[in-house]
Amino acid sequence: MKEQALVDLTIPGNAVWVCLVRRWVADALMVAGHRDVDDARLVVSELAGNAVLHTESGRPGGLVRVKVYEVTDALARVEVIDEGAATVPRSRRSGDDECGGRGLWLVEQTAIRWGTRSVPQWWNLVWAEVSTLGVLPTPEFEDAEEVLT
Repeated sequence: MKEQALVDLTIPGNAVWVCLVRRWVADALMVAGHRDVDDARLVVSELAGNAVLHTESGRPGGLVRVKVYEVTDALARVEVIDEGAATVPRSRRSGDDECGGRGLWLVEQTAIRWGTRSVPQWWNLVWAEVSTLGVLPTPEFEDAEEVLT
């Protein structure tokens, strides 16, 4: 199967739009036949939210571009392009008393792989590939008693 673009949106850099993007991405993946879109929904929410909060995209008139690709029947790639920041996005562990700072760590834990790169015209592209397979199959055993003992 060839990679297929499912979503290509440019939204205002305002947090209000993040919940709409989350819904549009989930709907597009479900229409394309993906069964479990929760990871994609979480990833796009974190990446778009970070773009609004931590980059030039969050200033008045700023924009965020969101793209979603169907890589295979069971794999989607989410890309969020923002207008740049003074720092490069990176995962970190936050302390228990911190209210934020867990977004990219959550993406790292949820995604099969993720990364960043610079792009012309905009500044940063953060991407993540997530499984849309649904519940992982459990192994079948000929004798279930053997497993329990």
